[in-house]
Amino acid sequence: MSAIGIDIDHAAKLLRKGEIVGIPTETVYGLAGNALDGDAVAKIFAAKERPAFDPLIVHIGHLSQLDLVAKEVPDSVKSMLEDLWPGPLTVVLPRQSVIPDITVSGHKKVAIRMPSQTMTLNLLRNLDFPLAAPSANPFGYISPTRAEHVTAQLGDRIPYVLDGGNCEVGIESTIIEPMGVDCNVLRLGGLELEKLTPYFNNFNTMLNKSSNPLAPGQLAKHYSPKKDITVFERKEEMPVNNSATYILFDSAIEGLPEKNQLMLSKKSDLNQAASNIFSFLRMADEMEGKEIFALKLPEVGLGLAINDRLHRAAAK
Repeated sequence: MSAIGIDIDHAAKLLRKGEIVGIPTETVYGLAGNALDGDAVAKIFAAKERPAFDPLIVHIGHLSQLDLVAKEVPDSVKSMLEDLWPGPLTVVLPRQSVIPDITVSGHKKVAIRMPSQTMTLNLLRNLDFPLAAPSANPFGYISPTRAEHVTAQLGDRIPYVLDGGNCEVGIESTIIEPMGVDCNVLRLGGLELEKLTPYFNNFNTMLNKSSNPLAPGQLAKHYSPKKDITVFERKEEMPVNNSATYILFDSAIEGLPEKNQLMLSKKSDLNQAASNIFSFLRMADEMEGKEIFALKLPEVGLGLAINDRLHRAAAK
């Protein structure tokens, strides 16, 4: 079983040796290795049992590192990133040749972000290479939001997990591909699209790829519990079933046991709901109920990203 700790220097030493470690971010926990070392990146794919066609995100610690991993970065994009980084935004740009094919699954572009979680940002700034880091879970399963989630699933495959506590945002980063004054949205995530409107004229949503995805999180089935999950548009459509676990937004269903109902935010806060969604899916998967019934959230702000995760979790 991998060790859990707060020793950034120890994590850095392991990474410099070509090992992989679990790291906290504000979105979810990542499984990190040297993004410029093909052998280290191969360890990430092997530990997660991740298909080689699904590219990874490269994490940097300074905006000045952007030119190390990306080329032809427009001034408008750099200006946007000065405003929005560090944070839960990933940008897809033409890659530099220093990025190995395995990191980007052979694509000509690379996904890059700068996380805001203090521990991991300090780690990145103590390394002379960027980190490739998908979510630290077996491929396709619920993303981890605590260090214990990582060790429970990958503990015999990695030597160390940095413990940064619970993830503040709780869902993966938003991924965009700038296209001049327009923008392709490749994944909905922890940054609301409304915060990008000052920088682009139009948004083209390209969220689903059954194969050869341009970015992580585009496959139709993802983030899935082991139990069957059904997503409902309205509470009135949800059947009363004492053997099911219910994931709801802000209010309970009368006539059902309270212990069977998990409310994402009793105060109707979409940020709190996003922070809880993966923990609640994991909790529901471990409860006695035979299946999971989930209610769609309002289709605004982070509700769009949460609903995206629920539909991918429920995909057959």
